[in-house]
Amino acid sequence: MTQSIAPPAAPGPAVRADRPRRVLRAVAVVSCVPYLALKAAWIAGSHLGIPEGSPLLDDHLTMAVVNGLSMLLDSAVIVLALVLTRPWGLRLPAWLLAFPVWVATGLLAPIMAGFPAQLVARAFGGGGGSSADREAFLHAWVFAVVYTGFIAQGLALGGLFVLYARDRWGHVWRGRVGDLPVGALGPAHRVLAVAAAVLALPPLTLHALWACGVSAGLGEGRAADRGGDFHVLEALYVVFLLAAVTGAVLMAFRRGRALPVPVPLGLAWVGSSAVVCWGGWLSLASVGGAADLADRPTPSMNLAYAGQMLVGLLVAAIGAYHLAERSAAGARRAV
Repeated sequence: MTQSIAPPAAPGPAVRADRPRRVLRAVAVVSCVPYLALKAAWIAGSHLGIPEGSPLLDDHLTMAVVNGLSMLLDSAVIVLALVLTRPWGLRLPAWLLAFPVWVATGLLAPIMAGFPAQLVARAFGGGGGSSADREAFLHAWVFAVVYTGFIAQGLALGGLFVLYARDRWGHVWRGRVGDLPVGALGPAHRVLAVAAAVLALPPLTLHALWACGVSAGLGEGRAADRGGDFHVLEALYVVFLLAAVTGAVLMAFRRGRALPVPVPLGLAWVGSSAVVCWGGWLSLASVGGAADLADRPTPSMNLAYAGQMLVGLLVAAIGAYHLAERSAAGARRAV
């Protein structure tokens, strides 16, 4: 017999400043320091960690602007750590907090999964072209320091957000998938889930082929620079696309009825944010334009980036409507 979902508990008046939160906040803030320090040094004209002949030295003004923007993005981690651990953080509108955390998840999750996987691939001789290209771009220690910091930021922010969301929105992820009400937008959710699954096929196929070593659809320069790092990242794009679509289908069609609700929600959250943010980042990088025609993105590459962004946005819409429906239902029961 299907059990009814319990009414939500009213959130506490403030975020508890317990020891785990203080530790996670400190880790998030401290892990930003190396990256911010490097960026500030580069803006000031330092070549620390940049080898001679690196393309980063070609245009100091552009590099300063890009580094300034990336400093702002990483500084947002510190702001989020404070929001998630201070009493006034509970008074922020839900969307004002959820959106930047979703973006942070999308930017950090592929790094958190990809960097360790790349290290494992190199340990088994899977380095190759892209690793050498990275070494000509920046010294290897820079990647180690920066990506280790990103992983620490992701773990700390993830832990803080789970604790915060449990206190403020714990009722929206209680129960199991089979207990979820269809809701007024149930049919629309199913249409969006099917659309996401169909639209995911082209980028999923392209990334899978590139991960397996097929060069069709890649530019000449990109195909020549392939190595272990490239194949790992392409495989990760496949994983995140599958995660996004799987989470959407589970929620929209109430499949996997015995699964806890956080499972499809987590798949949809992480998968959609990763494919949208990295699809957007790669698209922006291609807009910058490469001087060499061989290095410019091909139509197939642009299709993969745009396709995964569209899939991620559709899945994110399903997740957002799901959370909104459960929040509204909980509010009605509480009255």
